[in-house]
Amino acid sequence: MARTEAHTTAQGAQGSAHGVARTEAHTTAQGAQGSAHGAVRTEAHTTARGAVEGAARTPLGITRLAQGPGHAVAITIDDGPDPRWTPQVLQVLRQNHVKATFCMIGTNAQKYPELVRAVAADGHRLCDHSADHDVTMDHKPVAYQRKQILDGKAMIQKAVPGVAVDYYRAPGGAFTPDSRAVATESGMQPLGWSVDPKDWSRPGLPAIVSAVEGKLPQQPTVLFHDGGGDRSETVAALKQYLPWLSARGYAFTFPVRATP
Repeated sequence: MARTEAHTTAQGAQGSAHGVARTEAHTTAQGAQGSAHGAVRTEAHTTARGAVEGAARTPLGITRLAQGPGHAVAITIDDGPDPRWTPQVLQVLRQNHVKATFCMIGTNAQKYPELVRAVAADGHRLCDHSADHDVTMDHKPVAYQRKQILDGKAMIQKAVPGVAVDYYRAPGGAFTPDSRAVATESGMQPLGWSVDPKDWSRPGLPAIVSAVEGKLPQQPTVLFHDGGGDRSETVAALKQYLPWLSARGYAFTFPVRATP
C-alpha cells in the first residue's frame, strides 16, 4: 500500500548505496575492495548502470506533477485491477469525464485481463506497479527488482497488446536508483504522487475527502486505490472529489513524463 513521501525519499537514499550512478573513481575504489561488493556484477545491474549513464530513453527522476498548466490535476489509481472495485471506479470516472492513470499489479492484470482492456478502452493510461506488489523489493537484489518490474509490465501488455505502459510506480513508493534505471530503460517514467489521502487504510470518508480537498500543491498527482481490499470509501470519495475539482476549474490530465 501507499507510504509517505518521506519514506519514499528515505528508501531512495538507501537505494543509492547500490551505486547506480557511481563515478568512475568510486567504481574503481569499490572494485579494490573485492569481496565486499563482488568482482562480477549481475547482468541486470550492468544494464541498469547503462541506463543511468546515457542509454535511458526516459528521465530517471520521479515525477509527481500533472501535465499542463498550474490548474491541472492527475488522478492515479493503484493496486488493481479488481473485479468488484475497478468497474465502480471506471463508472465514476466516466460520469465525471475524467481520464486517470491506473497503476496495475501484474498478477492482477494477468488474472483479470478483461478489466485491463476496459481501462484502456476508456482512454486511461497504464502504469506498471510491479508483478507482485512487494513493498520490500527495495531491499532485494537488483536482479529481483528487474524481474518484478519487467514481468509486471509484460503481464499488463499481454492483456492489451499494443497499448503503451507509460509509467512505473514502485510498491509503497519504494524506489531505488536501480529500479528507476530499469524502468526508464524499458520506457517507463518513474511515478510518485503529491497528495496521499491514505484511502487504502480506510480512515473514513470525511478523512479522505479532507485530505484531498486540503491545500493542493501545484499540478498535483493524487493517489487512490481500486484494489487491495474494500474500496467503498475510495469510490464514495471520488464521487465527491471529482465534481469538487471540476467546480474549481481543474483540468484532468496525466502525470508528466519528464523530470520535475
